[in-house]
Amino acid sequence: MDAIEFFRRSSGEWKSQRTTHHLPFRRSETGQSRIHVETLSVDHPMVSEICALHNVDPSSAVGGAYVSWDGSMSWDKQDENHQGSTVFVLVPEPGNPQKGTLLRERGYAEIVPVAGNYYIDGENALVLVTEYETMSIFERFWFVNPNTRLRTSTVQRFGGFSTATFCIESRIDLENISTPLSNTIPIYALSGW
Repeated sequence: MDAIEFFRRSSGEWKSQRTTHHLPFRRSETGQSRIHVETLSVDHPMVSEICALHNVDPSSAVGGAYVSWDGSMSWDKQDENHQGSTVFVLVPEPGNPQKGTLLRERGYAEIVPVAGNYYIDGENALVLVTEYETMSIFERFWFVNPNTRLRTSTVQRFGGFSTATFCIESRIDLENISTPLSNTIPIYALSGW
């Protein structure tokens, strides 16, 4: 599998259940979310826009994904909002579709364009590594089956503060949903994914 195939398999609506461990405080927090993933072809206008934003030749991209989310966590204050969207663009290394640069419209740590690295590991998991000025984020996504995806992530702040997160994401069959979206409690993904 290469990264664009991973994006294709991820297309659709997902319900995510998440546990975040705040390591310095020895406490954990739970939440849920709805995530929408749409694969973008290499000739999609959003792919060209993100490439231009990063001064990357669009012909070096292989496509991307538009991701939106609606989420909350158990410790949220009343006015906290974990809704948003972002665009990812894959720019593989020449001759290696399993490794390259992941361009983003916005990052998690800062709401500015960011570029990280991606690779597909030996177990067909997508690994994302993003370095910010104040932190480093490592995320790993993999499929248990076509309708169940797992995700782990770690955030290490340069002052030593760290979190570790585990998510179980289930594909939603929108035609058979018995609970309206407004009655669910969503969660926020580190990368917007």
